[in-house]
Amino acid sequence: MIPVVGLGTWARFDVGSSQKERQPLGDVLKAISAVPGCMIDSSPMYARSEEVVGDLTTELGIADTFFYATKVWTTGEQSGIDQMNDSLRKMRRSRMDLIQVHNFVDWKTHLKTLRQWKEEGTIRYIGVTHYTASAHDELERIITAEKFDFVQFNYSIGIRNAEKSLLNTAREKGTAVIINEPLEKGRLFRAVQGKKLPEWAAEYDIQSWGEFFLKFIIAHPAVTCVIPATASTDHAAENLRAGEGNLPDEKGRKRMVEFVERL
Repeated sequence: MIPVVGLGTWARFDVGSSQKERQPLGDVLKAISAVPGCMIDSSPMYARSEEVVGDLTTELGIADTFFYATKVWTTGEQSGIDQMNDSLRKMRRSRMDLIQVHNFVDWKTHLKTLRQWKEEGTIRYIGVTHYTASAHDELERIITAEKFDFVQFNYSIGIRNAEKSLLNTAREKGTAVIINEPLEKGRLFRAVQGKKLPEWAAEYDIQSWGEFFLKFIIAHPAVTCVIPATASTDHAAENLRAGEGNLPDEKGRKRMVEFVERL
């Protein structure tokens, strides 16, 4: 079991080594460590993020609290092996919970290695990812043709292309779903700036727009985990609250969409 709200590290965790840069991120990690098993998702594509995660979780003594996910993003078998070993070193893990093939790059080659590593116990789970709606059809083909434990893609109240069939296919295949870009890089907040939550949001224990947007996603029966990125402890706490309390049913989710589209 993993919590329905995790932590993305793109951009936010690509910082230097100074205390000023790293302390806020350490505070975020301490905040989410209160929910055991919380997913931290990273990638070699995210520059220094893997290293920052590894350093801070070790220094704070909370390294064994989380579910660690990263990616392989290169071409060639040996290059993939080298990159994944580098990720293990940077994140200070002897075993990674999840390694995902990032954006389809040489995925058939890496899948062979990942299956071997899973059998050997170096990793627990295998996944495949992308972050654009235009890639959803290909993701669906891949998880239909091959067995993946996880699939990661973008989905939000404003970009619902995954509802056409990808979400249902993942559920039918028993593939766990990780959602990236849940807040559309902040676009959703800009769209509702100055707007009040509807009174009926309280029925779903929603106290903020962040919780509104995340609960819409979490309530979909195919979704396993959503990974908003943040460098703010306040936002981290707000994100975690989205995993608590009542969730909207399908009728409620439709009402959420209609309300946002009228703004």
